[in-house]
Amino acid sequence: MTRREQGRIPLELLSPAQGPEQLAMALHFGADSVYLAAPRWGMRAGARNFSLDELDDAIESAHLAGASVHLTLNTVMTDEDMADLPAFLERVDAMGLDAAIVADLGAMALVRKYAPHVAIHVSTQASVMSAAAAEEYARLGARRIVLAREMSLAQVARLRRQLTRELELELEAFAHGSLCMAYSGRCLLSTEMMGPDRSAARGACAQPCRWSWELVEARQPERPIPVETDDRGSYLLSSNDLCLIDYLQELADAGIDCIKVEGRSKGSYYTACVTNAYRHVLDGESASAWRVELDAVSHRPYSTGFLFGEATQNPGAVGYARERRMVGVVSSCEPCDGGWMTELVCRNRACDGDTLQILSPKSPVREMRLVGLELRDSDGAWRQMRDLVRNGDTYRLRTPWPLEAWDVLCVAAR
Repeated sequence: MTRREQGRIPLELLSPAQGPEQLAMALHFGADSVYLAAPRWGMRAGARNFSLDELDDAIESAHLAGASVHLTLNTVMTDEDMADLPAFLERVDAMGLDAAIVADLGAMALVRKYAPHVAIHVSTQASVMSAAAAEEYARLGARRIVLAREMSLAQVARLRRQLTRELELELEAFAHGSLCMAYSGRCLLSTEMMGPDRSAARGACAQPCRWSWELVEARQPERPIPVETDDRGSYLLSSNDLCLIDYLQELADAGIDCIKVEGRSKGSYYTACVTNAYRHVLDGESASAWRVELDAVSHRPYSTGFLFGEATQNPGAVGYARERRMVGVVSSCEPCDGGWMTELVCRNRACDGDTLQILSPKSPVREMRLVGLELRDSDGAWRQMRDLVRNGDTYRLRTPWPLEAWDVLCVAAR
């Protein structure tokens, strides 16, 4: 057994997939499972999501990579929603879907009836925080509980100890990403301010908690007062992001089976970078060596959420930060004159002489200079170029190492 295997943390890594490209990134960078949604019934209505045909392809691709697919069906559902579920569930059951993430008891009953081969995972929207609640869901057919994000590590460990072993119930916990200011994401603010079409409970949250707020006295509306923090805090509507990469062994010791990366509305670079970092740490590498990678994606200040006490609030003035941007995705790589000729699809501008940082699974982040770039014209001919310029164009350059399709090229954010 290698040192890497000896230090491996036995947790399933569940990554988000907004659409087919994010799915490919998650699988390439080592996710054990992915969660995604169809155009309806998921908590991210504004995400790219998957058509039925794309969902069939996604399940096949994931299974070929040795990963499982979890489908989110966790919105608050009406009778109209329920009416359309049976036919859909029969389709995804036939496709070989692995699990459905549900919060509604009616939806759970329909999954049992119309998709009997699909495991039921209870969504964090159900706010499960006790062994009694978890076991009741197990009696209704649940195989896994996605725990409420408001639990401490001690509460998680106590819940695990109190579970009946014979149930073999799996526990999943969020380890990274945005946190909602409402309990387990059950918020009415978006609906109240924007109308029923922007309901958080139906996947269309406008995130008004992230807006800049002022206090107004009714008799002096012309004199708004900015809401400011003090020693005890303020900014009650804005939370910091979650990052538990330093505490994965503690989560495993507490009885967690699977860690989840939030971000089903995030882009390909986020999925690649965060999945890559957590994969390396779960496989036995130092968290301190990979924590810096998480600063390279768009994020608010990180916190440990409720794991060791009360969650911290965002001070309002501190917005999203990102230290790096994706400029290209590798499409192919072939040996060439003692080196490697790598083709890539441009995603952002990069200039001649820039330092490229390359993300590859099972490798440290490597650096090289951007030189000797060539662009493929519409007629298929290659011509010299100094810079990566236009999104979607295909370029090539020599690299000192072999790269794989879906490896990511980045530069420092300007």
